[in-house]
Amino acid sequence: MPLRIDRYIIRKFLTTYVFLILIIITIAIVFDFNEKIDKLTQSGATARQIWLDYYFNFIPYFSNLFSPLFVFIAVIFITTNMAGNSEIIAMRAAGMSFKRLLRPYMVSAAIIALLSFLLGGFVIPHGNVARVNFENTYIKKKLVTTRADNVQMQVDTGVVAYISSFDNVTKSGSGFSLDKFENKKLVSHLTAETIQYDTLANHKYSWRIHRYCIRQLQGVREQITTGERLDTTILMQPSDFFYINGQQETMTIGELDEFIDRQRLRGAAGISTFEVEYHKRFAMPFAAFILTLIGVSLSSEKRKGGMGTSIGVGLALTFSYILFQTISASFATNAGWPAMPAVWMPNLLYAGIAFYFYRKTPQ
Repeated sequence: MPLRIDRYIIRKFLTTYVFLILIIITIAIVFDFNEKIDKLTQSGATARQIWLDYYFNFIPYFSNLFSPLFVFIAVIFITTNMAGNSEIIAMRAAGMSFKRLLRPYMVSAAIIALLSFLLGGFVIPHGNVARVNFENTYIKKKLVTTRADNVQMQVDTGVVAYISSFDNVTKSGSGFSLDKFENKKLVSHLTAETIQYDTLANHKYSWRIHRYCIRQLQGVREQITTGERLDTTILMQPSDFFYINGQQETMTIGELDEFIDRQRLRGAAGISTFEVEYHKRFAMPFAAFILTLIGVSLSSEKRKGGMGTSIGVGLALTFSYILFQTISASFATNAGWPAMPAVWMPNLLYAGIAFYFYRKTPQ
């Protein structure tokens, strides 16, 4: 059972963390609004769209993005105050080891890490749909592509689909063909004048083809079937034909995993951004443990410089961690590095630094 001192530290840690988020996010909203005020007022967006579609989803996104920084500052602040008030000296004098002192901190870090994982993996992506669409429409003013030409992709093992032209507004295309290969030999060739995505169907891979012709090839023999309309299942959907800026931020962990597997099957290029985002959803929460250990190790003893020295050293490490994380993710996205090692490399390096500070702290 947690002792009173454990509950005391956990309460101080979590309340300070939440308070810092509220302060920093409020400042961030003010600066962001002042920076974008011209674009927002001249874009034609209503006040409701600005505050509900953009800033309402801006708050959880950036709170979770900079959560490691808030964790570290909260740890430094409460631990330095406790050390300055001789509370930690009293705990150590009562026989509490440094390892035992870390327990409530790590429980708090686990709560924050779990919350960060659930929010970043399953909740925030749904809000990011409205935020990203708002940014692309009113701030970055990117033209949304509604037409795709000459789309060719592997939709299943040995099955290749081709659409001459597809309109995302009507969810329809023309010049459709579907080829099936077995042992590198063509065994079926389907052509259709038009293809229509069925938005009312129970599953997301329902299509309706019109004026079709199916050629079944069996050696030198050929069987031809024609018709006016055919409802069928094809493992593709209209969103596969179009990429939007920031699309990876709008997907949950399950959707990212499914999307990456589907694009790998098709041999599509440019999926490294989605792979990096997928692995970041798991790697980011672990930063709470690493930075908590560094923060407690740095600030658990009284220093001549007081809180300033601990914060200075800690912030340098925190910002270098965020910078290293950004650089390694960029190498994975643009230089072909494997996504998983690139994303986890900063965690492994700074876990080593955290262990070094832990060993230097008197136990």
